[in-house]
Amino acid sequence: MAPGAALLFPGAGSDSTHSSLLAIEHALAPMPVRRADFPYRREGRKAPDRAPKLLACVIEEAGLFAQQAHVAPKRLVLGGRSMGGRMCSLAVADGLPAAGLVLISYPLHPPGKPENLRVEHFPRLVVPCLFISGTRDPFGSPDELEHHTTTIDGPVTHVWVEGGRHDLKGQDDVIAATVAEWVASL
Repeated sequence: MAPGAALLFPGAGSDSTHSSLLAIEHALAPMPVRRADFPYRREGRKAPDRAPKLLACVIEEAGLFAQQAHVAPKRLVLGGRSMGGRMCSLAVADGLPAAGLVLISYPLHPPGKPENLRVEHFPRLVVPCLFISGTRDPFGSPDELEHHTTTIDGPVTHVWVEGGRHDLKGQDDVIAATVAEWVASL
């Protein structure tokens, strides 16, 4: 079943007006796309809430958007940048229906702390996953990410932005075109 809509979340340090999320929305048109903020951003705070509150937001937004877009929840593509994509992947691993996950600059581990991996839920992911990451991202190298994503049951696609760091600055067009092509292939 082809995807019918996309719900995207920003990373911890930005909001739903992030340029790459806007570029993805434009590239996916006319597909309905919602760019959503987490509660802490809507409340004007800079520090992210704890994971349970972030996950509850993903689940709530996905349900509302699927209903408003008249799309079955399993036809939603979920994801976003860094923390936003990670929260979507956790929600899907815990049973939230999705057509696929778009994970831009997935934060595999905190910079300089490769022992603090954020992969415990990967074996529970059974949907197609697109990882777009920079080759110089301090949150996870290509080798690290490729190694750990082998535990994902669903099909995994990696796209590397040569020389890109975690922010993937100046790569919005590449990110948007990659996401649009991948979504169209589902």
